[in-house]
Amino acid sequence: MNGQTRSTIKPGITVLIVLKQDQRTGKLTKGIVKDILTKSPNHPHGIKVRLADGQVGRVKEIVETSE
Repeated sequence: MNGQTRSTIKPGITVLIVLKQDQRTGKLTKGIVKDILTKSPNHPHGIKVRLADGQVGRVKEIVETSE
């Protein structure tokens, strides 16, 4: 699943994000969502989240849900 829709992203799920400094290379970082920072229901570049380790980036792919 992609990370462009806010309703599919919940705290506690594992995602792949692209950090601000990695946007040119497209390098992905894996982590667990702590906070959802984007307020709009959709975003073309991905929903911005804060990971459990404090890193902030846009979700490119949802790896697994917490269900």
